[in-house]
Amino acid sequence: MQEDVHIYTDGSARGNPGPGGYGIVMEWVGKPYKKEFAQGFKHTTNNRMELLAVIEALRKLKKKKLKIRVFTDSKYVADAVEKKWVFGWEKKKFKDRKNSDLWKYFLVEYRNHSVNFTWIKGHNDHPQNERCDYLAVQASKEKNLLTDIGFKN
Repeated sequence: MQEDVHIYTDGSARGNPGPGGYGIVMEWVGKPYKKEFAQGFKHTTNNRMELLAVIEALRKLKKKKLKIRVFTDSKYVADAVEKKWVFGWEKKKFKDRKNSDLWKYFLVEYRNHSVNFTWIKGHNDHPQNERCDYLAVQASKEKNLLTDIGFKN
């Protein structure tokens, strides 16, 4: 069965931690549907933005139980899900895990759909990944950046 939606995501932090942002490109498979989203934050990390991009993309879907493929250049995110580490972290209540707030939000959204991840090499001329990177970096440079309330140094 073919995927209903392809989601491309990227996160960025200028400095790690520093100002950051995420970029999302969503495409409905077989239809001329394409949406882009981006948001910037005052003080965050690259990994938080990589994960938040996926969460926000899944939140934007109006239908439930879609078959989704997420393309990310983040091994942190792709491996945590595809190698099922995040489910072990959840069983241990995310004890001593960074970004536990976001992983909890992720699991809520993840369970609304059938989601698979594909890791793609970043900065490798993949058109949607390059677009997400551009959106994320531009978002991190905006004037009215949000506060990443879950970020802890």
